[in-house]
Amino acid sequence: MNRRQFVAWAGAAAGLSAAMRSAEAHGSAVRLKKAVKLGMVQVEAPLAEKFRLVKSLGFDGIELDSPNEYTTAEVLHARDSAGLPIHGVVDSVHWKKPLSDPDPAVRAESAAALRTALDDAAAYGATTVLLVPAVVRKDVPYGDAYARSQEEIRKVLPYAEERGVKIALENVWNGFLLSPLEFAGYIDGFDSPWVGAYFDVGNIVNFGWPEHWIETLGGRILKVDIKGFSRTKRDAEGLWAGFKVEIGEDENDWPAVRKALHTVPMLMLLGFI
Repeated sequence: MNRRQFVAWAGAAAGLSAAMRSAEAHGSAVRLKKAVKLGMVQVEAPLAEKFRLVKSLGFDGIELDSPNEYTTAEVLHARDSAGLPIHGVVDSVHWKKPLSDPDPAVRAESAAALRTALDDAAAYGATTVLLVPAVVRKDVPYGDAYARSQEEIRKVLPYAEERGVKIALENVWNGFLLSPLEFAGYIDGFDSPWVGAYFDVGNIVNFGWPEHWIETLGGRILKVDIKGFSRTKRDAEGLWAGFKVEIGEDENDWPAVRKALHTVPMLMLLGFI
């Protein structure tokens, strides 16, 4: 993605954000903000310049992976020089070394990476760490994935509270938490304000309706990833082709999603992916 393409994409995203904010006039006290993940800013430039570009395009924040290639000092300099908050951190180890792995050593590495992400988030002034809680595989039965991941996350929750950073669980194509009722029950099982949902709208369209999930998850949702998905392109060109659409040209019912989002009482930030 070159600078011109990024600017064009950002304009479309900003238009959606403006449409969503217009719903605030109908009784919602939530101010939805828009952000990008650093990996989306695919221009060749120093970190501080990338932050300034994102800020100049009207975004309210940015999200980084953990671990990443930058020192904390570099990240803080980029944040402060651009005046662009780092709203969140993504645990980038959770797929390769999931908390649901049958090997206790792998689970220990995954938990350590989660603690590192919480440290980075606290250092950056971020409010959440995005986590894929488990991955169901042939050698990882569903029940085991559920129990192991809950046990490991529960161990880390006191650490999250100490850092003042919430763990936000994302719904992805990991064969896990396949209904909104189950997702809600999984979160409730922790009985902690330090864990919630990082709800991905586009990931649900493949097999459901995002507004239903939002209504069920309600105040458990901390942040939201926005992207489109086309069932038509999926059926014609393959599963991953479903994502190759612009927001507004996909098969999501965005008015219904907007309406549902504005019922969420504790929504912290709207993130674009």
